[in-house]
Amino acid sequence: MPFRSGPGQAILARMSSHDEHDAFEGASLSARAMAAGMSARATPYLDDLNPAQREAVEAMDGPVLMLAGAGTGKTKALTARIVHLLNTGRARPNEILAVTFTNKAAKEMKNRVSRMLGAPVEGMPWLGTFHAICVKLLRRHAELVGLKSNFTILDTDDQIRLLKQVIAANDIDEKRWPARQLAGIIDHWKNRAWTPSNVPNAEASAFNNRGTELYDQYQRRLLELNATDFGDLLLHVVTIFQTHPDVLEQYQRWFRYILVDEYQDTNVAQYLWLRLLAGAHKNICCVGDDDQSIYGWRGAEVGNILRFEKDFPGAKVVRLEQNYRSTEHILAAAAGVIRGNEGRLGKELWTEAEGGEKVRLIGHWDGEEEARWIGEEIEATQKGTRGMAPKSLDSMAILVRASHQMRAFEDRFLTIGLPYRVIGGPRFYERLEIRDAMAYFRLVVSPSDDLAFERIVNTPKRGLGDKKQQDIQVIARRNGVPLIEGARILLAEGGITGKGAGELRALVDNLDRWSRMTGHADVSHIELAEMILDESGYTTMWQNDKTPEAPGRLENLKELVKALENFDNLQGFLEHVSLIMDNETDEAGAKVSIMTLHAAKGLEFPVVFLPGWEDGLFPSQRSMDESGLKGLEEERRLAYVGITRAEEVCTISFAGNRRVFGQWQSQLPSRFIDELPQEHVEVLTPPGLYGGGYGAAAPGFEGITSTIDQKVAQTNVYNSPGWQRMQARAGNRPVSQPRETRSQVIDLEAVSAYTVGDRVFHQKFGYGAVTGIEGDKLDIDFEKAGSKKVVAKFVMASNDVPF
Repeated sequence: MPFRSGPGQAILARMSSHDEHDAFEGASLSARAMAAGMSARATPYLDDLNPAQREAVEAMDGPVLMLAGAGTGKTKALTARIVHLLNTGRARPNEILAVTFTNKAAKEMKNRVSRMLGAPVEGMPWLGTFHAICVKLLRRHAELVGLKSNFTILDTDDQIRLLKQVIAANDIDEKRWPARQLAGIIDHWKNRAWTPSNVPNAEASAFNNRGTELYDQYQRRLLELNATDFGDLLLHVVTIFQTHPDVLEQYQRWFRYILVDEYQDTNVAQYLWLRLLAGAHKNICCVGDDDQSIYGWRGAEVGNILRFEKDFPGAKVVRLEQNYRSTEHILAAAAGVIRGNEGRLGKELWTEAEGGEKVRLIGHWDGEEEARWIGEEIEATQKGTRGMAPKSLDSMAILVRASHQMRAFEDRFLTIGLPYRVIGGPRFYERLEIRDAMAYFRLVVSPSDDLAFERIVNTPKRGLGDKKQQDIQVIARRNGVPLIEGARILLAEGGITGKGAGELRALVDNLDRWSRMTGHADVSHIELAEMILDESGYTTMWQNDKTPEAPGRLENLKELVKALENFDNLQGFLEHVSLIMDNETDEAGAKVSIMTLHAAKGLEFPVVFLPGWEDGLFPSQRSMDESGLKGLEEERRLAYVGITRAEEVCTISFAGNRRVFGQWQSQLPSRFIDELPQEHVEVLTPPGLYGGGYGAAAPGFEGITSTIDQKVAQTNVYNSPGWQRMQARAGNRPVSQPRETRSQVIDLEAVSAYTVGDRVFHQKFGYGAVTGIEGDKLDIDFEKAGSKKVVAKFVMASNDVPF
């Protein structure tokens, strides 16, 4: 459908008459000229905003923090601000830097701007993810950090392979000191914008006191390969800005207005990058929610948003608090939980919509029963038999804290035939055949990409064993050239003979020919890709493969070539694949979504189930051990994110028993349940079930009583190292002590007092017969509740039941 004529067409048409150099040099004058001619344009996009959103959009000068709660229309306000900048003539499209975290978010923003303007947004080259924008900047100034403009971006797999080489070259046992561990350390340092020379002394002891040394060697090796990893994209640009003030000054003039989405998720390197660019004019608008900062484990610093007003004195803070997603009960429950955090700016979400269901809370005997109950609820909700209109399976989601929780749901759903999808599995571009094909493409675009050469030199088999490949490595290192040049030298010197020599010579000649064809007008990049896969023998290899996976791999290769249709050349496609963060697949039929809470951020569903709210599991014991109070607060933010994913129905559940690492454990409900406001919660747990002591289901509330608390062992999770470190740092400052947590590990070696066939009684499940025994845990076939596993101490012989 063609775009309608609108004010944006004139803006973007004017932009199209300038190349990037002209746009850079004439940015300020042109913007001022446009302002005079467009100040009287109509602004229908403002009429659709609420007062807070409009205030944020119209605050054009100086730093602005748009503190946007979940479901408050932050994307709408952010895109309206971009349109307002264009419509008022404050900036031309190429003078606006708009940064997001995902390609999906960038695409959505661009589409919204297009709809508001009534014209496509081809003239906004600086709207994209941090990494995508830094790729553009780095290709312009690659020589300033020792790279060439056609550098390769390594994925995680190639990064690990390169680090293994560095570790091996230093005679380090890779089994004892794995490359993945070093990769995590280096990624952490790059997220904090630390080059090998400025890693703090406190961090220098990492990786057996050799971390910084190996980091330096790794960076040197990357330069030799003319390659970067993801962390380098930001690190190199920050380094350029810090060491070349003239380059920084150019971009400060060019980017007159800066807009940042999801600011609470920025790491230190991204924060420095933004501060450097905004240092001159300070026209920066950051949109984020401190209550949704949940990515500390991958470098995000919630402190970036918390100190925004300190970093940018005089900043205007606008709170978006009107929620358009959830019911008042859901919002109140989320607010009750998040108030427990001290490190937050504070806001209160509200909605004009009244009524709706209260947040539902239910306890279960074990994880299997929890999965069984949720499966029944989903089926009832789908059929409309639980007092509400029928809901599609696509409208329901199960959000778990840890991926190992998913198995119980998958097992149950497979048993009852309930369609489901697990979000967050292996992505298309991570499959074996796709990685191989991409390695061929990378080598054609960048012949010095040694990692790509290593991957495909003997794929398909070319008679080049490990010894011959090592010979190529030795020759290349001796002459200081890439591996493909080393192969040429080895062939010229007669260092390889027989079939291997012929195959290697054909490969090298083909790579040369394909490289020359990348800019050939008579051959499209799509035809070239097909030619590479066919002439290399790679397609034939899978055609001759008789394994069940081979047909699927060939289909994937066809899809890969088809994906090239959306790009102008191979290099553009390779950049896209390197930067892509989402892999969306359209699957036929409605399915329930199962995913982690982290993966659910940014999504919303009418019906949400939040299982596994148990201390140790959620909040995560590991998170509290490693980070103390900081970790606990991030866990609480994760709970807030989970609750606010729900639009209409939110159900929180916990299990009294769960098998963890092969052992049955019994723990109290999550401390976050204590923080749920009682008046907004409906407790579904049957009377007489364990689990008392938590706020919404404390003894005496809704008839819940505690029958297990007196029987379980007493422990205190706050004796953990992380909590103790937090207390030590707090000094004399009062620290709130959360409630004691009680846990019990089932003794699988215990001898049971019961035998198979004994008739027993359970307070909740009634009468049943013992069908199996595992230590002090019994398999019991109950007359009314079916088969269950029960700890022996919680049943009694039927003749002991009092009348």
